[in-house]
Amino acid sequence: MAVAKKEQELIVSVSPHIRSEESTSKIMWTVTLSLLPAFAMAVYYFGPRAIYVTALCVVGSLFSEWFVQRMAGKEIAVKDGSAFLTGVLLGLNMPSSVPFYIPLVASFVAVAITKQLFGGLGYNIFNPALMGRAFALITWPRAMTTWFTPTAAFMGMDATTTATPLGILKEEGVHKLLEVFGDKMTLYTKLLIGYRAGSLGETSVIALLIGAAFLLYKRYISWHIPVSFLATVGLLTWIFGGKEGLFTGDPIVHLLSGGLMLGAWFMATDYVTCPSVKKGQIVFGIGCGFLTALIRLKAGYPEGVMFAILLMNCFTPLIDRNLKSRVFGARKEAGK
Repeated sequence: MAVAKKEQELIVSVSPHIRSEESTSKIMWTVTLSLLPAFAMAVYYFGPRAIYVTALCVVGSLFSEWFVQRMAGKEIAVKDGSAFLTGVLLGLNMPSSVPFYIPLVASFVAVAITKQLFGGLGYNIFNPALMGRAFALITWPRAMTTWFTPTAAFMGMDATTTATPLGILKEEGVHKLLEVFGDKMTLYTKLLIGYRAGSLGETSVIALLIGAAFLLYKRYISWHIPVSFLATVGLLTWIFGGKEGLFTGDPIVHLLSGGLMLGAWFMATDYVTCPSVKKGQIVFGIGCGFLTALIRLKAGYPEGVMFAILLMNCFTPLIDRNLKSRVFGARKEAGK
């Protein structure tokens, strides 16, 4: 007689590990719920295209997980919410204008290759959604960097291509950015509410922070990675980001622009690909911030969040090994 398997209830935490009523499935669906404010703002600014692109990513992720598990003879686990969450995050990392095949291929790379090829949930080295986006960006750079005016779809107007705030800042400087947006207060306000070109998840900083606050309240994430990540980007762009010399950069523009808020709160904090030790999480966040600032200020790309997180994913095992906590209950021997 077949016996129904009860879903294992675990909480991912620093040792000592404690049994919890929280399940993997509940955590995944709750994180998805926390992204609803950001997704709603994406729909508000980009209209039906936001729903279309995100739906393609979700369907592609679910199908990829089902297909690989079916072919490998494994238990089908699409109901745990992890593939659905990957699809939502991937959708929020896409421009509204991408053709239909890019989200489908990117979701296959994210789930079938990055996640399932390494053994499934809990075994992947890199963040699946970011790997899917990285593949799409390298393969179709023009389609992945074509941006439209945010309100074009919502207002029923003809779509107008434009540059992102980081693109304008990179190519033409802060003076051109102020010429486009107005004075600094107007610029900051529009960045906060999401009136700027970019990926679907680069819309409202306020909406992303609402979702992040919910995850902090639920204790699904901690402050260590996001705060160290954001603080490092802010400090380095303030010191080195200005054209007039040291300490003349505008850290607020960098903190509110691009995918930094989405990356810091929802991508870098991925349970599987970030360190589990609190000290290690701070080191991880600082590393992400340093690489993001370096790419934004000195490299050819105007944005660096995706590459920074993926590169730091490589160092997660090393960070955990070298910054591991003292064994619970152990005493330090004399002379050691």
